[in-house]
Amino acid sequence: MRTLTCLFLCCLYTLTWAADIEKGREINGTCAACHGDDGRGGKRGEYPRIAGQPAKFLENQLRNFRARVRINLPMFPYTQEKELSDADIADVAAYLSGIALSSDMPTYRGDEDALTRLRMAEKVMIIPRAEGNAAAGGETYRDECAHCHGQDAMGRGRYPMLVGQYTNYLKRQTTLFRQGDRPHDEDDTSGVLQTLKRQQAA
Repeated sequence: MRTLTCLFLCCLYTLTWAADIEKGREINGTCAACHGDDGRGGKRGEYPRIAGQPAKFLENQLRNFRARVRINLPMFPYTQEKELSDADIADVAAYLSGIALSSDMPTYRGDEDALTRLRMAEKVMIIPRAEGNAAAGGETYRDECAHCHGQDAMGRGRYPMLVGQYTNYLKRQTTLFRQGDRPHDEDDTSGVLQTLKRQQAA
């Protein structure tokens, strides 16, 4: 009986604290101005892809923006407690983490006009291949990055998904990490990128 009672209470707790996806969709209306309705980012990486990122990572970053642990002035006013509570952060993070962006070109029916086809194609997540030695980069990633971000770079927990992120954004963030301008985790501004040569980090 005690086991059943505990199980019931645990389920009740989970349901009580479950994220509100519809509320997250509503909150994302503000985020969409820069990151797009579906969280794909924009302006060729000026605004990063946030769709499909682990919810814990998104929550952590939004809290870091709010606390100014991670400095980003455009994000600061939107993440203040009066604008974005902890519950709001959990809701929008859950909503965004559930978005799967396609990298396959759309199937056209044949009756679309040119503008419709263009808009359909723009919804496809396409990241141009960056210049450099992909084989050497893959080796560096497997040796230095995969233990946190995953062998497939899909991210996990508070570590972000890197695959499908804009190249320009990744380069900019690695520079900030190496300069110590962005904390690598909550407790320390140092990280693996400080140990890499510039060409490895790029």
